[in-house]
Amino acid sequence: MEGVLIFFRRKKKEVVLPKTTNSNESNNGIQPNQLNANGLQKSESLSKELSSSSSTNKDLKDAIASSTEEFINSINKKTHSPADLVIRYVTDTITVVFIENLIKEDVLNEKILPILQNVTEETPSIIQKLLPLPQVDISNQLTNSIDTMLTGAVIIHIDGYPLNVLAVIPTVESRSLSTPENESQVIGSQVGFNESISTNISIVRRYITNPNLCNEKMNLGKQTKTNISVLYIDGLTTEQNVNTVRQRIQALEIEDLLDSAVLTELIDDSSKSIFPQMLLTERPDRFCDGILSGKVGILVDGSSMGILCPYTFIEFFHSREDKNLRWPVATFVRLLRFAAIFISIFFTPLYVASLTFHYEVIPQPLLVPLSESRAIVPFPPILEALFLELIIELLREAGSRLPTKIGQTIGIVGGIVLGTAAVQAGITSNILIIIIALCALSSFTTPNYMMGNVIRVIRFPIIILAGFWGYYGIILAFCFLLIHLLRQTSLGSPYMSPFYPPRFKIWGDSIIRLPQPFVIRRSPNSRVNNKNTKTISKTLEGKERKIE
Repeated sequence: MEGVLIFFRRKKKEVVLPKTTNSNESNNGIQPNQLNANGLQKSESLSKELSSSSSTNKDLKDAIASSTEEFINSINKKTHSPADLVIRYVTDTITVVFIENLIKEDVLNEKILPILQNVTEETPSIIQKLLPLPQVDISNQLTNSIDTMLTGAVIIHIDGYPLNVLAVIPTVESRSLSTPENESQVIGSQVGFNESISTNISIVRRYITNPNLCNEKMNLGKQTKTNISVLYIDGLTTEQNVNTVRQRIQALEIEDLLDSAVLTELIDDSSKSIFPQMLLTERPDRFCDGILSGKVGILVDGSSMGILCPYTFIEFFHSREDKNLRWPVATFVRLLRFAAIFISIFFTPLYVASLTFHYEVIPQPLLVPLSESRAIVPFPPILEALFLELIIELLREAGSRLPTKIGQTIGIVGGIVLGTAAVQAGITSNILIIIIALCALSSFTTPNYMMGNVIRVIRFPIIILAGFWGYYGIILAFCFLLIHLLRQTSLGSPYMSPFYPPRFKIWGDSIIRLPQPFVIRRSPNSRVNNKNTKTISKTLEGKERKIE
Protein backbone atom coordinates (compact mmCIF):
# COMPACT_ATOMS: atom_id res chain seq x y z
CA MET A 1 0.00 0.00 0.00
CA GLU A 2 1.47 3.27 -1.10
CA GLY A 3 0.31 6.78 -0.37
CA VAL A 4 1.03 10.26 -1.56
CA LEU A 5 1.56 13.07 0.91
CA ILE A 6 0.66 16.60 -0.28
CA PHE A 7 1.96 19.55 1.73
CA PHE A 8 0.42 23.03 1.39
CA ARG A 9 2.41 26.09 2.35
CA ARG A 10 0.36 28.66 4.11
CA LYS A 11 0.84 32.21 2.87
CA LYS A 12 1.47 34.70 5.63
CA LYS A 13 -0.99 37.55 5.84
CA GLU A 14 0.29 41.01 6.53
CA VAL A 15 -1.66 42.96 9.08
CA VAL A 16 -1.74 46.68 8.24
CA LEU A 17 -2.54 48.89 11.16
CA PRO A 18 -4.49 52.06 10.32
CA LYS A 19 -2.72 55.30 10.94
CA THR A 20 -3.97 57.32 13.86
CA THR A 21 -4.01 61.06 13.55
CA ASN A 22 -5.84 61.87 16.75
CA SER A 23 -6.27 59.98 19.92
CA ASN A 24 -10.04 60.47 19.67
CA GLU A 25 -10.32 58.48 16.41
CA SER A 26 -11.80 55.01 16.74
CA ASN A 27 -9.61 53.19 14.17
CA ASN A 28 -12.64 52.18 12.13
CA GLY A 29 -14.33 50.79 15.22
CA ILE A 30 -11.34 48.59 16.23
CA GLN A 31 -9.43 49.35 19.40
CA PRO A 32 -5.63 48.80 19.57
CA ASN A 33 -6.06 46.29 22.42
CA GLN A 34 -8.35 44.21 20.21
CA LEU A 35 -5.75 44.28 17.44
CA ASN A 36 -3.09 43.04 19.84
CA ALA A 37 -5.41 40.27 21.05
CA ASN A 38 -6.15 39.19 17.49
CA GLY A 39 -2.44 39.12 16.70
CA LEU A 40 -1.76 36.97 19.79
CA GLN A 41 -4.53 34.54 18.85
CA LYS A 42 -3.14 34.20 15.33
CA SER A 43 0.39 33.59 16.63
CA GLU A 44 -0.91 30.95 19.07
CA SER A 45 -2.82 29.18 16.28
CA LEU A 46 0.29 29.24 14.07
CA SER A 47 2.44 27.78 16.88
CA LYS A 48 -0.12 25.00 17.43
CA GLU A 49 -0.06 24.16 13.74
CA LEU A 50 3.73 24.10 13.72
CA SER A 51 3.85 21.81 16.78
CA SER A 52 1.29 19.45 15.26
CA SER A 53 3.24 19.36 12.02
CA SER A 54 6.48 18.61 13.91
CA SER A 55 4.77 15.75 15.78
CA THR A 56 3.48 14.33 12.52
CA ASN A 57 7.00 14.55 11.10
CA LYS A 58 8.33 12.60 14.08
CA ASP A 59 5.63 9.97 13.60
CA LEU A 60 6.55 9.68 9.94
CA LYS A 61 10.21 9.20 10.80
CA ASP A 62 9.30 6.50 13.35
CA ALA A 63 6.82 4.78 11.04
CA ILE A 64 7.32 1.15 10.01
CA ALA A 65 8.09 0.57 6.35
CA SER A 66 5.58 -1.53 4.43
CA SER A 67 8.22 -3.14 2.25
CA THR A 68 10.16 -5.99 3.81
CA GLU A 69 13.46 -4.82 2.36
CA GLU A 70 13.04 -1.27 3.68
CA PHE A 71 11.95 -2.61 7.06
CA ILE A 72 15.07 -4.81 7.37
CA ASN A 73 17.27 -1.87 6.38
CA SER A 74 15.67 0.34 9.01
CA ILE A 75 16.13 -2.35 11.68
CA ASN A 76 19.81 -2.73 10.79
CA LYS A 77 20.28 1.02 10.81
CA LYS A 78 18.62 1.51 14.20
CA THR A 79 20.41 -1.39 15.90
CA HIS A 80 23.76 -0.96 14.06
CA SER A 81 23.57 -4.56 12.73
CA PRO A 82 24.65 -6.45 15.88
CA ALA A 83 26.08 -9.95 15.59
CA ASP A 84 23.24 -11.52 17.63
CA LEU A 85 20.45 -10.01 15.51
CA VAL A 86 18.59 -12.85 13.77
CA ILE A 87 16.47 -12.20 10.66
CA ARG A 88 14.51 -15.21 9.43
CA TYR A 89 12.26 -15.27 6.37
CA VAL A 90 9.40 -17.61 7.22
CA THR A 91 7.45 -17.21 3.96
CA ASP A 92 7.64 -14.93 0.97
CA THR A 93 5.82 -12.18 2.88
CA ILE A 94 6.43 -12.95 6.59
CA THR A 95 9.73 -12.07 8.27
CA VAL A 96 10.76 -12.75 11.85
CA VAL A 97 13.36 -10.61 13.66
CA PHE A 98 14.71 -11.21 17.18
CA ILE A 99 17.82 -11.06 19.35
CA GLU A 100 19.53 -14.37 19.97
CA ASN A 101 19.56 -15.67 23.58
CA LEU A 102 16.91 -13.12 24.64
CA ILE A 103 13.91 -15.25 23.63
CA LYS A 104 12.74 -18.79 24.26
CA GLU A 105 13.72 -20.50 21.02
CA ASP A 106 11.71 -23.62 21.84
CA VAL A 107 8.54 -21.50 22.04
CA LEU A 108 9.49 -19.84 18.75
CA ASN A 109 10.03 -23.16 16.96
CA GLU A 110 7.02 -24.96 18.44
CA LYS A 111 4.30 -22.32 18.80
CA ILE A 112 5.10 -19.40 16.46
CA LEU A 113 6.81 -20.66 13.31
CA PRO A 114 4.33 -23.53 12.54
CA ILE A 115 1.41 -21.08 12.76
CA LEU A 116 3.14 -18.54 10.53
CA GLN A 117 3.97 -21.17 7.93
CA ASN A 118 0.39 -22.47 7.75
CA VAL A 119 -1.58 -19.25 8.13
CA THR A 120 -4.07 -18.69 5.29
CA GLU A 121 -4.79 -14.98 5.74
CA GLU A 122 -1.60 -13.05 6.37
CA THR A 123 -2.78 -9.98 8.30
CA PRO A 124 -1.47 -8.64 11.63
CA SER A 125 -4.83 -8.98 13.38
CA ILE A 126 -5.30 -12.61 12.30
CA ILE A 127 -1.75 -13.55 13.37
CA GLN A 128 -2.28 -11.83 16.73
CA LYS A 129 -5.38 -13.94 17.35
CA LEU A 130 -3.78 -17.21 16.23
CA LEU A 131 -0.62 -17.06 18.38
CA PRO A 132 -1.21 -18.99 21.67
CA LEU A 133 0.90 -16.65 23.81
CA PRO A 134 -0.01 -14.56 26.87
CA GLN A 135 1.30 -11.28 25.42
CA VAL A 136 1.02 -10.47 21.71
CA ASP A 137 0.85 -6.80 20.68
CA ILE A 138 0.61 -4.81 17.45
CA SER A 139 2.77 -1.71 17.01
CA ASN A 140 2.99 0.92 14.29
CA GLN A 141 6.20 2.52 15.64
CA LEU A 142 9.69 1.29 14.83
CA THR A 143 11.26 2.50 18.09
CA ASN A 144 8.64 0.76 20.20
CA SER A 145 9.15 -2.45 18.25
CA ILE A 146 12.93 -2.37 18.74
CA ASP A 147 12.62 -1.58 22.46
CA THR A 148 10.25 -4.50 22.92
CA MET A 149 12.58 -6.76 20.94
CA LEU A 150 15.47 -5.83 23.24
CA THR A 151 13.43 -6.99 26.25
CA GLY A 152 12.81 -10.43 24.73
CA ALA A 153 10.19 -10.21 21.96
CA VAL A 154 9.94 -11.51 18.38
CA ILE A 155 9.05 -8.98 15.69
CA ILE A 156 6.77 -10.40 12.98
CA HIS A 157 6.60 -8.24 9.87
CA ILE A 158 4.23 -8.82 6.94
CA ASP A 159 5.12 -7.39 3.55
CA GLY A 160 2.69 -4.63 2.57
CA TYR A 161 1.61 -3.74 6.13
CA PRO A 162 3.12 -0.80 8.10
CA LEU A 163 2.56 -2.74 11.32
CA ASN A 164 4.51 -5.22 13.44
CA VAL A 165 3.24 -8.10 15.54
CA LEU A 166 5.24 -8.36 18.78
CA ALA A 167 5.29 -11.80 20.43
CA VAL A 168 6.83 -11.40 23.90
CA ILE A 169 8.66 -14.60 24.91
CA PRO A 170 11.65 -13.48 27.04
CA THR A 171 14.06 -15.85 28.70
CA VAL A 172 14.21 -15.51 32.47
CA GLU A 173 17.75 -16.31 33.56
CA SER A 174 18.40 -15.97 37.28
CA ARG A 175 20.02 -17.83 40.10
CA SER A 176 17.97 -20.18 42.22
CA LEU A 177 16.44 -19.02 45.48
CA SER A 178 18.86 -19.07 48.41
CA THR A 179 19.02 -17.98 52.02
CA PRO A 180 19.52 -14.26 52.70
CA GLU A 181 23.19 -13.57 53.35
CA ASN A 182 22.97 -10.14 55.00
CA GLU A 183 19.80 -10.68 57.08
CA SER A 184 20.09 -14.13 58.56
CA GLN A 185 17.77 -15.37 61.31
CA VAL A 186 17.27 -18.61 63.21
CA ILE A 187 13.47 -18.77 63.38
CA GLY A 188 11.50 -17.87 60.28
CA SER A 189 11.66 -18.11 56.52
CA GLN A 190 15.01 -18.92 54.93
CA VAL A 191 14.21 -17.68 51.40
CA GLY A 192 15.63 -14.51 49.92
CA PHE A 193 14.97 -12.45 46.81
CA ASN A 194 17.01 -12.99 43.64
CA GLU A 195 17.76 -10.73 40.67
CA SER A 196 14.63 -11.59 38.64
CA ILE A 197 11.75 -9.18 39.19
CA SER A 198 9.19 -11.72 37.95
CA THR A 199 10.41 -14.29 40.47
CA ASN A 200 10.35 -11.73 43.28
CA ILE A 201 6.79 -10.65 42.40
CA SER A 202 5.66 -14.28 42.38
CA ILE A 203 7.16 -14.75 45.86
CA VAL A 204 5.27 -11.68 47.11
CA ARG A 205 2.06 -13.01 45.52
CA ARG A 206 2.49 -16.30 47.37
CA TYR A 207 2.84 -14.47 50.68
CA ILE A 208 -0.02 -12.02 50.05
CA THR A 209 -2.95 -13.72 48.31
CA ASN A 210 -5.04 -10.57 48.31
CA PRO A 211 -6.81 -9.20 45.23
CA ASN A 212 -6.23 -5.67 46.56
CA LEU A 213 -2.47 -6.05 46.12
CA CYS A 214 -1.67 -3.55 43.37
CA ASN A 215 1.33 -3.78 41.07
CA GLU A 216 2.28 -0.73 39.00
CA LYS A 217 5.04 -1.23 36.43
CA MET A 218 7.36 1.53 35.24
CA ASN A 219 10.53 1.85 33.17
CA LEU A 220 13.50 3.95 34.24
CA GLY A 221 16.79 4.73 32.53
CA LYS A 222 17.31 5.92 28.97
CA GLN A 223 20.00 3.32 28.31
CA THR A 224 18.87 0.39 30.46
CA LYS A 225 15.05 0.83 30.53
CA THR A 226 14.97 -1.02 33.84
CA ASN A 227 11.62 -2.46 34.92
CA ILE A 228 10.31 -1.24 38.27
CA SER A 229 7.29 -2.53 40.18
CA VAL A 230 5.53 -0.47 42.86
CA LEU A 231 3.54 -2.74 45.18
CA TYR A 232 0.92 -1.71 47.74
CA ILE A 233 -2.44 -2.84 49.09
CA ASP A 234 -5.35 -0.69 48.05
CA GLY A 235 -7.25 0.41 51.16
CA LEU A 236 -4.32 -0.04 53.55
CA THR A 237 -1.71 2.26 52.02
CA THR A 238 -2.32 5.99 51.96
CA GLU A 239 -2.82 7.44 48.51
CA GLN A 240 -0.48 10.28 49.38
CA ASN A 241 2.44 7.88 49.87
CA VAL A 242 1.66 6.02 46.64
CA ASN A 243 1.38 9.25 44.65
CA THR A 244 4.62 10.56 46.13
CA VAL A 245 6.54 7.43 45.14
CA ARG A 246 4.95 7.40 41.69
CA GLN A 247 5.70 11.09 41.03
CA ARG A 248 9.29 10.85 42.23
CA ILE A 249 10.04 7.86 40.01
CA GLN A 250 8.34 9.37 36.97
CA ALA A 251 10.20 12.67 37.47
CA LEU A 252 13.61 10.99 37.27
CA GLU A 253 15.60 11.46 34.07
CA ILE A 254 18.67 9.25 34.36
CA GLU A 255 20.77 7.30 31.90
CA ASP A 256 20.81 3.97 33.72
CA LEU A 257 19.55 2.15 36.79
CA LEU A 258 21.25 -1.09 37.83
CA ASP A 259 20.33 -1.54 41.49
CA SER A 260 17.62 -0.62 43.97
CA ALA A 261 20.14 1.04 46.31
CA VAL A 262 20.72 3.72 43.66
CA LEU A 263 16.96 4.28 43.37
CA THR A 264 16.59 4.86 47.13
CA GLU A 265 19.16 7.65 47.00
CA LEU A 266 17.37 9.22 44.04
CA ILE A 267 13.85 9.27 45.51
CA ASP A 268 14.36 9.69 49.25
CA ASP A 269 13.58 12.94 51.00
CA SER A 270 17.15 14.02 51.75
CA SER A 271 19.89 12.42 49.70
CA LYS A 272 22.53 14.49 51.54
CA SER A 273 21.77 12.85 54.88
CA ILE A 274 23.91 9.94 56.02
CA PHE A 275 20.89 8.18 57.54
CA PRO A 276 18.80 5.94 55.26
CA GLN A 277 15.16 6.96 54.93
CA MET A 278 14.02 3.83 53.09
CA LEU A 279 14.62 0.22 54.02
CA LEU A 280 16.56 -2.13 51.73
CA THR A 281 15.78 -5.76 52.47
CA GLU A 282 16.46 -9.07 50.79
CA ARG A 283 13.91 -10.94 52.90
CA PRO A 284 10.50 -11.53 51.28
CA ASP A 285 8.83 -12.02 54.67
CA ARG A 286 10.02 -8.63 55.91
CA PHE A 287 9.08 -7.02 52.58
CA CYS A 288 5.56 -8.46 52.72
CA ASP A 289 5.22 -7.59 56.40
CA GLY A 290 5.92 -3.96 55.51
CA ILE A 291 3.33 -3.99 52.71
CA LEU A 292 0.75 -5.53 55.06
CA SER A 293 1.44 -2.74 57.56
CA GLY A 294 0.56 -0.11 54.96
CA LYS A 295 3.94 0.69 53.43
CA VAL A 296 4.86 1.01 49.75
CA GLY A 297 7.16 -1.66 48.31
CA ILE A 298 9.42 -1.21 45.27
CA LEU A 299 11.15 -3.98 43.31
CA VAL A 300 13.84 -3.29 40.68
CA ASP A 301 14.71 -5.77 37.95
CA GLY A 302 18.28 -6.97 38.33
CA SER A 303 18.43 -6.29 42.08
CA SER A 304 17.91 -8.75 44.92
CA MET A 305 16.91 -6.02 47.37
CA GLY A 306 13.40 -4.69 47.86
CA ILE A 307 12.59 -1.14 49.02
CA LEU A 308 10.08 -0.26 51.75
CA CYS A 309 8.92 3.26 52.53
CA PRO A 310 8.09 5.27 54.55
CA TYR A 311 10.38 4.01 57.31
CA THR A 312 11.17 5.54 60.69
CA PHE A 313 14.48 5.64 62.53
CA ILE A 314 13.40 3.23 65.26
CA GLU A 315 12.13 0.66 62.75
CA PHE A 316 15.63 0.16 61.35
CA PHE A 317 16.57 -1.50 64.64
CA HIS A 318 13.62 -3.92 64.60
CA SER A 319 14.15 -7.40 63.26
CA ARG A 320 11.62 -9.69 61.61
CA GLU A 321 12.69 -12.39 64.06
CA ASP A 322 11.36 -10.27 66.94
CA LYS A 323 7.83 -11.25 65.89
CA ASN A 324 8.71 -14.94 65.73
CA LEU A 325 10.08 -15.11 69.29
CA ARG A 326 8.05 -15.09 72.48
CA TRP A 327 7.48 -11.52 73.61
CA PRO A 328 9.66 -11.62 76.80
CA VAL A 329 12.61 -13.02 74.86
CA ALA A 330 12.05 -10.60 71.96
CA THR A 331 11.87 -7.68 74.42
CA PHE A 332 15.16 -8.69 76.04
CA VAL A 333 16.87 -9.02 72.65
CA ARG A 334 15.52 -5.67 71.48
CA LEU A 335 16.66 -3.85 74.64
CA LEU A 336 20.06 -5.55 74.35
CA ARG A 337 20.26 -4.29 70.77
CA PHE A 338 19.53 -0.68 71.79
CA ALA A 339 22.16 -0.88 74.55
CA ALA A 340 24.69 -2.25 72.05
CA ILE A 341 24.02 0.66 69.68
CA PHE A 342 24.70 3.14 72.49
CA ILE A 343 27.93 1.30 73.40
CA SER A 344 29.07 1.19 69.78
CA ILE A 345 28.63 4.94 69.29
CA PHE A 346 29.64 6.49 72.64
CA PHE A 347 31.86 4.03 74.55
CA THR A 348 35.13 4.87 72.80
CA PRO A 349 34.49 8.68 72.86
CA LEU A 350 33.73 8.46 76.59
CA TYR A 351 37.08 6.67 77.13
CA VAL A 352 38.96 9.33 75.14
CA ALA A 353 37.21 12.24 76.90
CA SER A 354 37.72 10.75 80.37
CA LEU A 355 41.44 10.13 79.93
CA THR A 356 42.06 13.48 78.23
CA PHE A 357 40.03 15.96 80.32
CA HIS A 358 37.97 14.27 83.03
CA TYR A 359 40.14 12.03 85.22
CA GLU A 360 37.91 12.82 88.22
CA VAL A 361 35.00 10.73 86.84
CA ILE A 362 37.11 7.54 86.76
CA PRO A 363 36.76 5.42 89.95
CA GLN A 364 39.89 5.19 92.10
CA PRO A 365 40.30 1.38 91.79
CA LEU A 366 40.16 1.67 87.97
CA LEU A 367 42.45 4.70 87.73
CA VAL A 368 45.58 2.77 88.78
CA PRO A 369 45.26 -0.01 86.13
CA LEU A 370 44.51 2.64 83.50
CA SER A 371 47.60 4.65 84.35
CA GLU A 372 49.78 1.51 84.38
CA SER A 373 48.50 0.33 81.00
CA ARG A 374 49.13 3.77 79.46
CA ALA A 375 52.52 4.27 81.04
CA ILE A 376 54.47 3.11 77.98
CA VAL A 377 52.05 4.40 75.33
CA PRO A 378 53.61 7.45 73.60
CA PHE A 379 50.41 8.68 71.90
CA PRO A 380 47.49 10.67 73.29
CA PRO A 381 44.20 8.77 73.74
CA ILE A 382 42.58 10.29 70.62
CA LEU A 383 45.34 9.04 68.29
CA GLU A 384 45.41 5.69 70.04
CA ALA A 385 41.64 5.22 69.64
CA LEU A 386 41.57 6.36 66.01
CA PHE A 387 44.46 4.02 65.17
CA LEU A 388 42.69 0.97 66.59
CA GLU A 389 39.34 1.94 65.06
CA LEU A 390 40.98 2.17 61.62
CA ILE A 391 42.57 -1.25 62.09
CA ILE A 392 39.17 -2.75 62.99
CA GLU A 393 37.57 -1.16 59.92
CA LEU A 394 40.36 -2.43 57.67
CA LEU A 395 39.95 -5.97 59.00
CA ARG A 396 36.16 -5.76 58.58
CA GLU A 397 36.40 -4.44 55.03
CA ALA A 398 39.03 -6.99 54.02
CA GLY A 399 37.00 -9.84 55.50
CA SER A 400 33.84 -8.80 53.66
CA ARG A 401 35.60 -8.55 50.28
CA LEU A 402 37.45 -11.88 50.50
CA PRO A 403 35.79 -15.30 50.06
CA THR A 404 33.86 -16.50 53.10
CA LYS A 405 36.34 -18.99 54.57
CA ILE A 406 39.39 -16.81 53.89
CA GLY A 407 37.60 -13.71 55.18
CA GLN A 408 36.77 -15.33 58.51
CA THR A 409 40.35 -16.54 58.91
CA ILE A 410 41.77 -13.11 58.08
CA GLY A 411 39.44 -11.43 60.56
CA ILE A 412 40.25 -13.75 63.48
CA VAL A 413 43.98 -14.16 62.88
CA GLY A 414 44.50 -10.51 61.93
CA GLY A 415 42.70 -9.27 65.02
CA ILE A 416 44.66 -11.51 67.40
CA VAL A 417 48.05 -10.88 65.80
CA LEU A 418 47.66 -7.12 65.41
CA GLY A 419 46.18 -6.66 68.89
CA THR A 420 48.91 -8.65 70.61
CA ALA A 421 51.66 -6.96 68.61
CA ALA A 422 50.25 -3.48 69.27
CA VAL A 423 50.20 -4.07 73.05
CA GLN A 424 53.69 -5.58 73.15
CA ALA A 425 55.09 -2.72 71.05
CA GLY A 426 53.56 -0.15 73.41
CA ILE A 427 51.42 1.47 70.72
CA THR A 428 48.16 0.95 72.61
CA SER A 429 46.89 -0.23 75.97
CA ASN A 430 45.09 -3.44 76.92
CA ILE A 431 41.99 -1.66 78.18
CA LEU A 432 41.47 0.25 74.91
CA ILE A 433 41.69 -2.97 72.90
CA ILE A 434 38.90 -4.42 75.06
CA ILE A 435 36.79 -1.28 74.53
CA ILE A 436 37.37 -1.23 70.77
CA ALA A 437 36.52 -4.94 70.46
CA LEU A 438 33.34 -4.43 72.49
CA CYS A 439 32.30 -1.51 70.25
CA ALA A 440 32.97 -3.58 67.12
CA LEU A 441 30.86 -6.46 68.43
CA SER A 442 28.07 -4.07 69.40
CA SER A 443 27.94 -2.57 65.90
CA PHE A 444 27.17 -6.01 64.45
CA THR A 445 23.91 -6.24 66.42
CA THR A 446 22.21 -3.72 64.10
CA PRO A 447 19.82 -5.82 61.97
CA ASN A 448 20.03 -3.46 58.98
CA TYR A 449 23.28 -3.24 56.99
CA MET A 450 22.77 0.37 55.84
CA MET A 451 22.15 1.63 59.37
CA GLY A 452 25.12 -0.40 60.62
CA ASN A 453 27.37 1.44 58.19
CA VAL A 454 26.04 4.76 59.51
CA ILE A 455 26.91 3.80 63.09
CA ARG A 456 30.43 2.84 61.98
CA VAL A 457 30.99 6.21 60.29
CA ILE A 458 29.52 8.62 62.86
CA ARG A 459 31.72 7.11 65.58
CA PHE A 460 34.85 8.78 64.12
CA PRO A 461 33.75 12.45 64.31
CA ILE A 462 32.43 11.88 67.85
CA ILE A 463 35.85 10.50 68.88
CA ILE A 464 37.55 13.57 67.38
CA LEU A 465 35.18 15.96 69.20
CA ALA A 466 35.73 14.06 72.45
CA GLY A 467 39.52 14.36 72.01
CA PHE A 468 39.33 18.14 71.56
CA TRP A 469 36.52 19.19 73.94
CA GLY A 470 35.87 16.23 76.18
CA TYR A 471 32.33 15.63 77.39
CA TYR A 472 31.26 18.95 75.88
CA GLY A 473 32.24 17.62 72.46
CA ILE A 474 30.20 14.45 73.01
CA ILE A 475 27.16 16.50 74.07
CA LEU A 476 27.62 18.75 71.03
CA ALA A 477 27.75 15.73 68.71
CA PHE A 478 24.69 14.20 70.38
CA CYS A 479 22.69 17.44 70.01
CA PHE A 480 23.72 17.78 66.37
CA LEU A 481 22.63 14.19 65.62
CA LEU A 482 19.34 14.65 67.47
CA ILE A 483 18.50 17.90 65.63
CA HIS A 484 19.45 16.32 62.31
CA LEU A 485 17.22 13.29 62.96
CA LEU A 486 14.29 15.49 64.04
CA ARG A 487 14.51 17.40 60.75
CA GLN A 488 14.45 14.29 58.58
CA THR A 489 11.35 12.85 56.89
CA SER A 490 10.52 9.73 54.95
CA LEU A 491 7.99 10.37 52.15
CA GLY A 492 7.04 13.50 54.05
CA SER A 493 6.37 11.59 57.29
CA PRO A 494 8.33 12.34 60.49
CA TYR A 495 11.51 10.25 60.66
CA MET A 496 11.54 10.13 64.48
CA SER A 497 7.94 8.95 64.81
CA PRO A 498 6.43 7.92 67.24
CA PHE A 499 8.69 9.95 69.55
CA TYR A 500 8.39 13.18 67.54
CA PRO A 501 5.61 14.08 67.14
CA PRO A 502 4.75 12.04 70.24
CA ARG A 503 2.33 9.15 69.81
CA PHE A 504 2.29 7.51 73.21
CA LYS A 505 0.16 4.53 72.18
CA ILE A 506 2.95 3.22 69.95
CA TRP A 507 5.88 3.91 72.26
CA GLY A 508 5.57 0.52 73.92
CA ASP A 509 5.93 -1.60 70.79
CA SER A 510 8.68 0.65 69.46
CA ILE A 511 11.05 0.09 72.38
CA ILE A 512 9.91 -3.33 73.59
CA ARG A 513 7.96 -6.10 71.89
CA LEU A 514 4.41 -6.28 73.21
CA PRO A 515 2.33 -9.47 73.14
CA GLN A 516 0.55 -10.05 69.83
CA PRO A 517 -2.97 -9.06 71.00
CA PHE A 518 -1.66 -5.61 71.99
CA VAL A 519 0.45 -4.95 68.91
CA ILE A 520 -0.75 -2.10 66.67
CA ARG A 521 -0.35 -3.58 63.22
CA ARG A 522 -0.06 -0.44 61.12
CA SER A 523 2.45 2.34 61.73
CA PRO A 524 1.05 5.90 62.01
CA ASN A 525 2.95 7.04 58.90
CA SER A 526 1.16 4.41 56.79
CA ARG A 527 -2.40 4.68 58.04
CA VAL A 528 -5.38 5.59 55.90
CA ASN A 529 -7.65 8.25 57.35
CA ASN A 530 -10.79 6.97 55.63
CA LYS A 531 -13.33 5.46 58.01
CA ASN A 532 -14.14 2.58 55.68
CA THR A 533 -10.49 1.63 55.35
CA LYS A 534 -10.14 1.86 59.13
CA THR A 535 -12.87 -0.72 59.60
CA ILE A 536 -11.27 -2.90 56.91
CA SER A 537 -7.90 -2.74 58.66
CA LYS A 538 -9.54 -3.61 62.01
CA THR A 539 -11.24 -6.67 60.53
CA LEU A 540 -7.97 -7.72 58.88
CA GLU A 541 -6.16 -7.33 62.19
CA GLY A 542 -8.81 -9.49 63.86
CA LYS A 543 -8.36 -12.20 61.24
CA GLU A 544 -4.56 -12.07 61.62
CA ARG A 545 -4.85 -12.45 65.37
CA LYS A 546 -7.16 -15.43 64.99
CA ILE A 547 -4.72 -17.06 62.58
CA GLU A 548 -1.83 -16.45 64.92
